[in-house]
Amino acid sequence: MRFYFDFATWRRMIVLAWREPHTRTRRKLLVRLLVTVPLVAIVHAVCFFLDGVIFPGLRRVAIRTPVFIVGHARSGTTLLHRLMSEDRERFSVFLYWELFFPSLLQKKAVRALAALDRRLGGRVARRVAAWEERTFGPMRHIHPMSLTMPEEDDFLLTYSCASGYWIVLLPYMGELDFYHVDELPAAKRRRLMRFYAECVRRQLYVNGPDRIHLSKNPIFSGRVASLIEAFPDARIVVCVRDPGATIPSLLKLMQTGWGRRRWSAERTRRSLRLLAEQSFHTYRHPLEVLRRHPATPHAIVDYRDLVRDPADVVREVYRRLDLPSPAPEVERAPRHAEPGAPVPVGAPAAGAHGSEARAEHRYSLEEFGLDPDAIRAELADLYTAFGWDAGRAPDDEGRTGKGGTT
Repeated sequence: MRFYFDFATWRRMIVLAWREPHTRTRRKLLVRLLVTVPLVAIVHAVCFFLDGVIFPGLRRVAIRTPVFIVGHARSGTTLLHRLMSEDRERFSVFLYWELFFPSLLQKKAVRALAALDRRLGGRVARRVAAWEERTFGPMRHIHPMSLTMPEEDDFLLTYSCASGYWIVLLPYMGELDFYHVDELPAAKRRRLMRFYAECVRRQLYVNGPDRIHLSKNPIFSGRVASLIEAFPDARIVVCVRDPGATIPSLLKLMQTGWGRRRWSAERTRRSLRLLAEQSFHTYRHPLEVLRRHPATPHAIVDYRDLVRDPADVVREVYRRLDLPSPAPEVERAPRHAEPGAPVPVGAPAAGAHGSEARAEHRYSLEEFGLDPDAIRAELADLYTAFGWDAGRAPDDEGRTGKGGTT
């Protein structure tokens, strides 16, 4: 299997970086795109090729009934993914560090070096922990991250120039599109998904070929049809939450990330506006695809129910996906909200994550020039179906009927 690389997007990113007026930013981007990306991609490509030579058993690993958790960002996908990933005898997930070493040879090498470091006193591990704190610390109250925590599969595509990660570095919404994979030409879409499947196969080889791959990616909401095409026995979970909470929460997260990189206010505003518009597709597309594929096992998870009783919701998800009962570790799930979710203005900051740091990252629709009535009109049928009452604060416990799974 060849390593996938999107040359067209890579060239487009170079052009955009070249036009960047800020000299230091332009230089850093061009070094990353012209030097780092090609060098790392070449190493990945060589290692990917060697996998088939060094590990012939890789060919016998089958990807069976993978589970994909999608939905708008900040809708509970991280919480549900991390709860289900506690079922370690059943599920296989990518840890964050593994996403940047997609080849089996690389994973084995890193694990061997880590074992050697432990025998020598763990000096490298301590330096890595310090780097984690510097890198992830400022954002952990919004989205907890660690090299050893489960993360989004989309990062696998970083050095293929096909990951949404690049929008954080190059906020050119409208000129770069890593979301609408279902709308790509068929040949390109299938090459991308074949590569992704090979990455999953390698992870199963490491974690155990009898396990089920478990993935969560909000950006995969734009490729649900491609997932079903690539994995005909896939199972899909869609997390839903009041758009009045999720849309400004995502915009706040992106605004914070772009602000740290000092992008211009004008470009940030334009990208935030386009990201808000994309949100409507994120809500509708997964549900529309599942309506076209009624045989695909799936579950719809309401964020309010997930926060109120996560263990009950997880049991219902397992039932909907025709999985045996959850492991005891999942049954003993704590009752808490989406990890690090900012707090809507006017909503209480209660729960295990209602810390002072979290409260500092409050958001509102008005902050981003969004009209609640316009959002309700655009998604009126979903507001009715899920009982989102526009007259209440986002995620208010008042609702019409049980959200849960359907």
